[in-house]
Amino acid sequence: MAPADAPDRRDARGVPTRRRRWTDLLVAPGTAVVTLGLLFGLPPLDALDPDTAGTMGAGPGFPDVGGTAWTLLAITLVAQSALLLGARRAPRSVLLAVGALPILLALVSTSAAFGLTALPVVVAVVLATLRVPLPRLWPAVAGSAVLVAVGTGITWAHGSGAMRSGVVSGLGASAGQGVLQAVGAVGLPLVVTLIVRSRRELRAARRAESDARTAAADARTAAADARTAAADARTAEAAALAREQDARVEAAVSRERAAMARELHDIAAHHLSGIALMSAVVDRQIDTDPDGAHEGVRQVREQSTAVLEDLRRLVGLLRDDTPAETLVETVAGIVDLVEAARTRSAVELSVQPGDHPLADGIGPLTQLVAYRTVQEALANVALHAAGAPCRVTVDDRDPDHLTVRVENGVPTAPSVGSSPSGGNGLRGMRERAELVGARLQVGPTGDGGWTVELVTAREARPAADTSADAPEVAG
Repeated sequence: MAPADAPDRRDARGVPTRRRRWTDLLVAPGTAVVTLGLLFGLPPLDALDPDTAGTMGAGPGFPDVGGTAWTLLAITLVAQSALLLGARRAPRSVLLAVGALPILLALVSTSAAFGLTALPVVVAVVLATLRVPLPRLWPAVAGSAVLVAVGTGITWAHGSGAMRSGVVSGLGASAGQGVLQAVGAVGLPLVVTLIVRSRRELRAARRAESDARTAAADARTAAADARTAAADARTAEAAALAREQDARVEAAVSRERAAMARELHDIAAHHLSGIALMSAVVDRQIDTDPDGAHEGVRQVREQSTAVLEDLRRLVGLLRDDTPAETLVETVAGIVDLVEAARTRSAVELSVQPGDHPLADGIGPLTQLVAYRTVQEALANVALHAAGAPCRVTVDDRDPDHLTVRVENGVPTAPSVGSSPSGGNGLRGMRERAELVGARLQVGPTGDGGWTVELVTAREARPAADTSADAPEVAG
């Protein structure tokens, strides 16, 4: 048994199956109640009106309640009503069986109430027509009509005495009455039921068409919503791409600004700090050592010219309409850098070469970072550790990496001044080191000095280069 909360199944007309099953169960007892009620009520009514006795013919009238004829008729009506219980499963067989039972009754008993047996036939015709298409139903309908006509003809022939002249002549005389009863019990219910059924099917078709139009409208609405959602998604995607592009542009601008700030800081920190230091020396030597003062002024002029050249080169890089000389500093240029720094303080240079050319496997950008790191470190020594001994070391012995180190001792003279960059030099060193994947270490030494060390890895050499260096193997 299906659970109570299960949804009702529906047939082609939209009627719940459970309701149809209960309707089938109620049709049979309802038919029995109606026919038996008439069977109980007609004899007393017939007795009250003598003029209506024997309406089915000249023979016997309505049977007495409880008599043999009455009992046989009641049994037949109950049997016909009971057969209606199977009308849902086998409507054509039930129709034929309901039409055949009155013939058996007509062979054993006749009465004026025989017409009550047509009521279950009417119900069976209606049920069968509602369940079976007419092309498949017409043989059963025709057979039922013949059975009703035969049963009615037998009963009419017995009641009217036409059988005394023979069976064939008696049936022939009552054939008209049998056909009339068949038309009333089978033909008319069939036509009425077909009309009702066609109207139901028309309503169902209209309902289905309306549902189809509604579903199509819903589908169009869903498609429009989908298109709107897709358009919104594309708009959101375009907006996201625009925001991403703006973010990339802003990031690129920030990187360019940081690069320019680092380059300007390198120029100012290196050259201008040297100019300030040499200007202080010239101020002290101008009276005691004129020749030395003149040499200091020449060095100030050289440093100023170098500043102008570097600024001109930087501005040229920023201009689109003027080609700039893009001279890239290398590790080899550290030698010239140290030579220039020796004019301001005592700087030693230690180059520890390996079994390969200097800075072999170090890319141009990484070499520029090493050069700028040494330049910034020497500028800091001149600015913050005046008079301190300084040593620059380029260690190129390790086959996997290059080490550049700048160490200074304890200053022996007061500082010339503070840097206006406010710590941007060390931050620029770290940014450059991160840019090329190098490792930077800065900090004080144990004897009160300061050290700056940059360690950068070598790039992988191409297979063609390694094969060229390999010794030849005799074939």
